[in-house]
Amino acid sequence: MELVQAIESRRSIRNYQENAVVTLDQIKELIRCAGLAPSWKNSQTGRYYVVCSEEKMNEVKACLPEFNANNCVNAKALIVTTFEGKRAGFDREGNPDNELGDMWGAYDLGLQNENLLLRARDTGLDTLVMGIRDADALRKCLDIPESQIVVSVISLGVRAGDVPAPKRKEVDAIIKVF
Repeated sequence: MELVQAIESRRSIRNYQENAVVTLDQIKELIRCAGLAPSWKNSQTGRYYVVCSEEKMNEVKACLPEFNANNCVNAKALIVTTFEGKRAGFDREGNPDNELGDMWGAYDLGLQNENLLLRARDTGLDTLVMGIRDADALRKCLDIPESQIVVSVISLGVRAGDVPAPKRKEVDAIIKVF
């Protein structure tokens, strides 16, 4: 699949095929591509907690509001994304290098996650990024260290049907050229 085709066909999927198969090797390929994204001083602070077993997936779904738990029915994996805090956007002494502080780590993780989403689409898989979640419950469920900031849960599977593209703003509405 061409890059533009992957970008244009990617959707937030809330209905997955029940009998689809997603392998651990496929998931590792997505995370490998995520890790190729640029990061502040090449700090590579993104971390991924991959949940594949039905029992653990149910535990993770209990950390989501009901509507998000329902949005990932039949997903084959849930990926909890985090980043190491106080690294990206900070100097060696732990002082912020700019006013964003830990938001730079979130920015880097967003770049990584976009690579993951596009590689998923490129390989015929689909995703939904869920930001409404109980970070403390996820931390406890998956033994996530306090040094990491929990950002999102990404469901992964194969879409059960076509999803129309949402309307996007025109380039002229979002650009200012000097």
